[in-house]
Formats: sequence, C-alpha cells, structure tokens
Amino acid sequence: MEDIRQKEFKAFGMFKDQWALATAGTIDNFNTCTIGWGSIGTIWTRAAGNIVTIYVNPERYTWEFLMNNDYFTVSFFPEEYRKDLQYLGTHSGRDEDKVAKTKLTPVKAGESVSFKEAELTFVCKKIYAAQFDKDKMDPEVYQAVYGYRDWITHYEFIGTVVDVIE
Repeated sequence: MEDIRQKEFKAFGMFKDQWALATAGTIDNFNTCTIGWGSIGTIWTRAAGNIVTIYVNPERYTWEFLMNNDYFTVSFFPEEYRKDLQYLGTHSGRDEDKVAKTKLTPVKAGESVSFKEAELTFVCKKIYAAQFDKDKMDPEVYQAVYGYRDWITHYEFIGTVVDVIE
C-alpha cells in the first residue's frame, strides 16, 4: 500500500463538491448513502493515526449499518456518476434495492463494501461514534443547520484508515 501521507487528495473539496458514498455492512447485507459532510485528518496518533470522519443522520438507514459494523468505507466517484449518487442520497435502502437502480457495482473492500466504479475508497475501522449535542453547538450553527427543520442531530463516525483503494 502506498504511504497515504504522500498522496494529495484535495481534501477540502472532496466531500462538499464531489460528494461520497458511506457504506457499511457485508457484501451480502449492506447499505450506502450519499454524504457531503466529512473530513480527512489525524487524531490519536499512537492509536489511530490517519482518519476519515463522516457525519450521518440517525434517520438514515445506513446509520444502522454504521452502528452495527466495525468497518465502513468512504468512496469517491468521477463526475459521470453524479446522478447515481443523487439517487442514492434521495432514496432509502429500507424501501428498495436502491443500488440496483444505479450503474454502480458493489465489491468487497476489506471488511466492508465499496463500488467498482469508485476512483478512491478509504476502508476504515470505526474507532468512535457519537451524536452531536445541540446544547454544545454554537446556536447560530444549530439554527442554520437543524433549527429550521427541527432535525435530529447527526452522528460523527471516526474511522482509522486501514486501506486506500484507487
């Protein structure tokens, strides 16, 4: 495996501009959702090192898979798959086999699942999960993101990167 510290991933725009799929489960039983919030960095260097952090609302079906599995993937795609990511982000795996309605091909990725068409996948071991506490959020941020819809706050999932698939 290439040393990921030597690779440039243009991290600040990856989630916001390109979106990604967060996927958890096994090749026989998984779910995926489109995410636009995430970060790539380093924490707890001696124990975790390089990490990917994603944020998923507990109302999403994928949240259940993230909570119940030790591994997850975060996959990025070429622009040609934007409509597929949009579909996966607006339909629930509770209601249908939504991946079957896309051009994406699920593949085993370590202890989780990614997609053949992904141009970059981080395979992560979950090391932390917790829900945002609205009482500890800046009130302006809470109001802008959650207050006008009265949404349940997102969970933060931190995963140590165990593999990178390009």
